Amino acid sequence: MTAEAHKLPLGQRLFPRRQHDRIGSKVLFVLTLIPMILLIAITVALVIKTLPLLREYSLASLLGGTEWKPLKGLFGYLPFISATLWVTILALVIAVPPSLLTAIYLSEYASKPLRSVMKPILDLLAAIPSVIYGVWGMLVIVPWVQNKVIPFANSFPNGFPLLNTDNPTGFGILSGAIVLAVMVAPFIVAVTNEVLTAVPEGIRHASLAVGATRLQTIQRVLIPSTRQGMFASVVLGFSRAMGETMAVLMVVGNVVQMPGSILDAAYPLPALIANNYGEMMSIPMYDSALMGAALILLVMVLILNIASTLILRRLMGRVRRAW
Repeated sequence: MTAEAHKLPLGQRLFPRRQHDRIGSKVLFVLTLIPMILLIAITVALVIKTLPLLREYSLASLLGGTEWKPLKGLFGYLPFISATLWVTILALVIAVPPSLLTAIYLSEYASKPLRSVMKPILDLLAAIPSVIYGVWGMLVIVPWVQNKVIPFANSFPNGFPLLNTDNPTGFGILSGAIVLAVMVAPFIVAVTNEVLTAVPEGIRHASLAVGATRLQTIQRVLIPSTRQGMFASVVLGFSRAMGETMAVLMVVGNVVQMPGSILDAAYPLPALIANNYGEMMSIPMYDSALMGAALILLVMVLILNIASTLILRRLMGRVRRAW
């Protein structure tokens, strides 16, 4: 501040600061609105592109239809929605338990040298392009499912629950779920590890000082206090898995059918859009049908995030009452 500025009254000296604060607040408010504006713009664009299809077919027939034959004017989304849920849920069943346990080990048991090595490895795994995971799935996971899992399932006289299939190729839901699980695991581990690391050391020391073991401290202190962050990491992994395209497209089989087993081939919504958009656009309603698939996928992710937010609030309410 110059000497002339010091001679000004206090109110005049403070006015520029208050003005800067107001300007900064407005700029930050606009920046905060940008994600919401983008979401609304994307949703509106997809709705507009889907309207021609909705004028010709009812929403119930589209969501409940099981046949996808664009040449005959049949656009049933149910097999694609079902395949998306099968692959995503199975991927999280495979990925979440080991990911959370790995994060707990890195935060509470691992030595500093091991942590310093694992952090860049996790970052590298998260940064690998999805097509690389898809190639790995085709070279490793698909042959393993074909040569090991399918013969094991067929060895039971009456079949094995959720493993009965007529698909001998290995391209199917299980292969896609394993590849997806490997892809989302680094995100879940990294976020959960950061959440656990953020817990003050004093809380751990206080628990240990009253006679609790390290395992009891994790179970009764750390997990209740970081449940919100752990749940957020799982939701992040769920959202990433539901929208993943290339890796799943390469190993899931891409067959339009209602899956009845984790070994069946399937056709998730992202694979449908990636495989067909830009081709066969001369077919009436085909472009609108693919935009409808994108809108359904967006709505599914939004419903997931809204439901997870409500569940998270209920969980945090229980934790506050328990404490």
